[in-house]
Amino acid sequence: MLILASQSPRRRELLKYITEEFKAVAADADETLPDGVTPQEAVLYLSKIKAAPFRSDTDTVIGADTVVAVDGAILGKPQDARDAAQMLRLLSGREHSVFTGVTLLKGEKELSFFTETKVTFFPLSDAEIEKYIATGEPMDKAGAYGIQGYGSLLVEKIDGDYFNVVGLPISKLNQHLSTF
Repeated sequence: MLILASQSPRRRELLKYITEEFKAVAADADETLPDGVTPQEAVLYLSKIKAAPFRSDTDTVIGADTVVAVDGAILGKPQDARDAAQMLRLLSGREHSVFTGVTLLKGEKELSFFTETKVTFFPLSDAEIEKYIATGEPMDKAGAYGIQGYGSLLVEKIDGDYFNVVGLPISKLNQHLSTF
């Protein structure tokens, strides 16, 4: 049995492309990052701590975490509308990276990997930013946007795996699951 260690409805939906046979669970994990970690290190660390409580000898556990990074700085989920607006202004008219880390655990076996996708936003006016924030969509998303929803209107182009930006690089995950 596969266990998805995530509360994300987007990850549950994406994993169904690989299999309908899984259980989604989540534990409260302390997601405080050690000082000075890179975005790549952050997603690997967080995916592992999300998966670890469910380690099993019989089940394969999948932990995942996604961050948005610009100029090497990690943008988490916004604390409020003002924070969301600040993040969106920072991303406006620029390229940034979205990293998703995935950890697979089964018994003593462990495999972690990350995927990076480059995303470029159109230049955004304050009115466009306020209109997007008013949808409520940015409030629970890393980097204050969801590419699978209204946030798609902000995106000029992507270079890499679209599903990675949504929250789970399913094609790469599928490749790793087939050999894990």
